[in-house]
Amino acid sequence: MVDDDTWSGALHRLWQAASRAEEVAALADDVYAPLLATPGVHLVVGTRWDEDSTLRYMKALGADGDAPVIIAATRSMPGAAVREPDGEPVVTRGSADELDDAAWPEAAFLRQSPGASVVACTFRLDRSGWAGLSVAVDASADTEGVARRLAQAVDVIVACHTGILQRGREARRGADDALLAEASLQMDSSLDVEDTLRRVARIAVPAVADGCLVHLLRKDGPEFVAATHVAVQQQRALEEAGRDDPWLAALLAQRDDGDQALFLSGAALDGSPFAGPGPAGDGRHPTVVSVSTLHARGRVVGSITFVYQRPEGRLPDSAFLDSLATRAALAIDNALLYELRRHAVLSLQEHLLPSQLPAAAGWDLSASYEVGDPMLDVGGDFYDAVPRPDGSIALLIGDVCGRGAEAAALTGLARHTLRTLLEEGTDPGTALSRLNRALRQEGASRFLTAVVVTMAPRADGTVLLTTCSAGHPRPLVLRADGSIGEVVSGGLLLGILDDVSYESHEDALAPGDTLVLFTDGLTESREADGTYFESVLPGRLSALRGSDAAHVAESLARQARTFRASGQDDIALLVARWNGITPSDGLLPLETLLEQAALR
Repeated sequence: MVDDDTWSGALHRLWQAASRAEEVAALADDVYAPLLATPGVHLVVGTRWDEDSTLRYMKALGADGDAPVIIAATRSMPGAAVREPDGEPVVTRGSADELDDAAWPEAAFLRQSPGASVVACTFRLDRSGWAGLSVAVDASADTEGVARRLAQAVDVIVACHTGILQRGREARRGADDALLAEASLQMDSSLDVEDTLRRVARIAVPAVADGCLVHLLRKDGPEFVAATHVAVQQQRALEEAGRDDPWLAALLAQRDDGDQALFLSGAALDGSPFAGPGPAGDGRHPTVVSVSTLHARGRVVGSITFVYQRPEGRLPDSAFLDSLATRAALAIDNALLYELRRHAVLSLQEHLLPSQLPAAAGWDLSASYEVGDPMLDVGGDFYDAVPRPDGSIALLIGDVCGRGAEAAALTGLARHTLRTLLEEGTDPGTALSRLNRALRQEGASRFLTAVVVTMAPRADGTVLLTTCSAGHPRPLVLRADGSIGEVVSGGLLLGILDDVSYESHEDALAPGDTLVLFTDGLTESREADGTYFESVLPGRLSALRGSDAAHVAESLARQARTFRASGQDDIALLVARWNGITPSDGLLPLETLLEQAALR
């Protein structure tokens, strides 16, 4: 027999157990046993059903000590509405024979007890359903006392259930916050559009859904980019649906900037690739499909479609999906903006450089340009090769301090000024002095370095080099025997003082020699241990003995890019290999050289 103190202790233990339980059903033994110990009570039955009158759980425990009977399979309760209280719990007393089986699925158990009298309490468990706690009693039972204990047990059960749900919501919220934080880190770690989209899909599966499709919005409609699924076979089907399915394309095209996550299930999926054995692969129907619009900075950039094949309780809510979509949209939009800017920078950079180098008998000319970081804006490196009236060729290379629009403007001014002067036959020193004067007259706030080398073939098969430099790194010569020489040059930077003169220095190339001009982005590429590429450049260049000009330019640029762990300066190289001229070759006619110059 259980007295009031023992009963109170049982309720207290129930409350303590609830702090560790994940479901109220797990707490049944803590309340069933004390109720069965109440005089006159022979059976306790607990039931739970949903808003749609579907029985979800029923457990019966008898006083004779038999194992409890648990029914977990769902079934309909068509008469459940008659016993569903609008407010406070409702206590029912009477004979078990009078209970309607449609509303009381536990009646079959209650009628098996002696006396077949029933005391039951029906109550709202939560917003999604109701529950009932019923006992079968004989004539010796104090029905008022039993009813009072049932009401007390119900109060504790509801409170425990509310606490369990709250802890579940808090745990889910914590997991969602952690997932959103990780998603932001993952998506923000790349500025490549397609890589960002693939990251979005991978993050979502299986943490959010069983399958995920990502589309970008283009001018002509949604464009499939990425898909993933927990099952490889189903992923292939999702990819096919994302690329070609008209139902999905029409649905995505209807989404706009103000839409929240749209959930579709049941008949709403008829005609879609998600109904039947399509992407589900094994014929199972997915529970739900949701579509979230990706909108950032006032415009729609795409959509995420989630496919769920999991219990309803494991579906994410709209607020979480909207937050994930917002973060994904911003990451994608940042990647798109980066891509647009990168293309713009590269396009502008191309227009500041010659589209091609001139062809001249005996010469092998080539150039290479490596953008350090296109997101930093257009750089100030430039180069050119200019045919001159006397049949020689002038090579020029320079570097404007800084990056951006002002640097680009000075780059264009410097290159075209030098090119025009050199085409007219102006000597390198005078050309640099006149450029310096032009920069000072323009009030340029930036300085620049440059070097000009004229290359004039001589009758003995060698080439006379005339070099004039304005603070630029000295050119190198790769001799035919693999030795490395440095072209002597020096002078003040351009744009610093008003009147500056520049001296010329002469050198010579023999057949098989290669002249290499470069900007400081090559020599100042820095390894993780602090070593500059300048210290290894002679050895790297010597190893390229016998290579053509294109291979020398591309190889050095690639090696410097691989070498450096820090530094984002652009790298420009201009390479000229002198192969010599046979008597039958001759120099290009002056008219041909001038015509090439005019075309440029």
